[in-house]
Amino acid sequence: MELHTQGAVDPSSDGQDIGAQVIGGKMRIRLQHRFAERLLLTTGVTLLGIFLAALLNGSISSRRAIADFTEAQTAAKLNGSPPGVRAQITESVDFSLWSEKRILAYRESLAIKKDLPLGIIRIERLSIRAPIFEGTDDLVLNRGVGWIAGTAKPGDAGSRNSGIAGHRDGFFRGLKDVAVGDSVELSTLGAVRQYAVNSIEIVNPDNVSVLRSRGVPSLTLVTCYPFYFIGDAPQRFIVHATLKRQTTEPENSQNTGSAFANNINPIPGRKKND
Repeated sequence: MELHTQGAVDPSSDGQDIGAQVIGGKMRIRLQHRFAERLLLTTGVTLLGIFLAALLNGSISSRRAIADFTEAQTAAKLNGSPPGVRAQITESVDFSLWSEKRILAYRESLAIKKDLPLGIIRIERLSIRAPIFEGTDDLVLNRGVGWIAGTAKPGDAGSRNSGIAGHRDGFFRGLKDVAVGDSVELSTLGAVRQYAVNSIEIVNPDNVSVLRSRGVPSLTLVTCYPFYFIGDAPQRFIVHATLKRQTTEPENSQNTGSAFANNINPIPGRKKND
């Protein structure tokens, strides 16, 4: 009896085809995994490079701003004005407690804000060191800390209160660990003043009484609170300090009293991520 085999399927051939398909599928999966791994590694290295570049750029630019202040101090000395204490330009900004968003904002501000600082504030125990600029807008507070208009200008004499504001996730992050008795140094072209922290309080943003004259030469530091609050910070963290010592005569000895006491704006602070 004749067997017609035309069109019949060889079972062994089917097995080989299926095996080849399985092997091919596994190879494609492995190649996809390798591609994904390399892509993630490349992306991670790129982001790390951008972050490190931001840190380096910010540190160098901050030293440049302080160097400009030092140069102005030297010029004042040559012109016969009190030089104060020279700022040490070898120190850099400590970004260890800053948010990444604040670091990037700081970097962007450096390309725009070029004016000379009014002075330098330093709290050694908290590793806080920042240039003080006029005003409290975003550009100012991204690059340094800001003098609050309506309070005594840093360097003025008399029994007035100087208000200085800074971001809670930037230059003033370290204030979360401040304590009564901490020393605060404020250097201007005319003098170097040493203050001692004597009280700390938490208030609502519209409480401007914390910025009024305290009867003695004073310094009030302001930042948003809570320090790690996500979203709109509802309160303000206030640090009061009283003058203990100064190394030279104030540059504006005629400015005494509390002439600005009735013209103080609400305590500054950003509405989001401040």
